[in-house]
Amino acid sequence: MIAREGYSLIAGATVLALLLGIGSLWLQSWMTRAPVLVLAVALVAFTVYFFRDPDRTTPPVARNGEAFVAPADGRVVEVVQENEPLYLKGPSTRISIFLSPLDVHVNRAPANGVVEYVKYRPGDYLVAWHPKASEKNERSEIGTRHPSGSKVLFKQIAGAVARRIVFHVETGDTLRAGERFGIVKFGSRMDVHVPPGVEVTATVDDVVRAGETVLGTFPDAPPAAADASEQTATTP
Repeated sequence: MIAREGYSLIAGATVLALLLGIGSLWLQSWMTRAPVLVLAVALVAFTVYFFRDPDRTTPPVARNGEAFVAPADGRVVEVVQENEPLYLKGPSTRISIFLSPLDVHVNRAPANGVVEYVKYRPGDYLVAWHPKASEKNERSEIGTRHPSGSKVLFKQIAGAVARRIVFHVETGDTLRAGERFGIVKFGSRMDVHVPPGVEVTATVDDVVRAGETVLGTFPDAPPAAADASEQTATTP
């Protein structure tokens, strides 16, 4: 399957390849013509390969709301504790995933939830693994409230090569874990922020697959319900 966001670029690459092929007919010999034809075929092949969109099987623990999964293919480059002021508005664990140009770039929702926050921010194009990339680069920011009550914020972040962020999410939408929601073209990074109380099992250097690799688990009960049960238990 090919991601729909790639159709126009694949068509453009095909036209360019045809022009290169036609132009190569003017060259005097196969020795000079062959490299041009190889370049033309490689251009189309890489573009199709980049926009591949394989089916994924989301684990039952994520489908039923117990866990959250990777929103992107790639390698975990950071798992850090930091304040998140935009949507969680407090302490969080951030998991950052770096996507190389060879990874699948279709992005998938990390968890079940209702979209409460959506923001697109233009910005710079630092390399995706730069510590300031999540603050300074072009990016989308999507916040969802999980059925447990936990907030989850995830960001598509453009890198030095990626120059186009695409997402199909609006406030009020209901997302399911593993559901496709967008793509970042030609190399990028994805960040996921979860609040305290959500157990993160991902570690640095883990290789993850969007919609399939479990990154952590949610608490059993919503925070409000948990607080109420504690108060009931301690009341004489």
